[in-house]
Amino acid sequence: MVEHREIQLQVQLDDDVAQGVYINMAMVNHTETEFTLDFVFIQPQQPKGKVRSRIITSPKHAKRLLAALQENLGKYEARFGTIDMSGPGPGEVSIH
Repeated sequence: MVEHREIQLQVQLDDDVAQGVYINMAMVNHTETEFTLDFVFIQPQQPKGKVRSRIITSPKHAKRLLAALQENLGKYEARFGTIDMSGPGPGEVSIH
């Protein structure tokens, strides 16, 4: 029989990280051993965006992240209603 112990995890959040950064696009790439998530901010009517943060993680953690996002999006929509996905995203806006 496998015994499960509860572990109290302490997470440090530095002040500059706690401020967060706004992103409106994410790019996901992967190899056999890791996933790379680039979080990008694109200003309207600008021809390029800037990567604000890059996360590199294992496939197992990427799948856990996906499950956590799906669970939380479900809770969000149960409380606030379905998220409208119509309209262009920041990478789909035509630039003049």
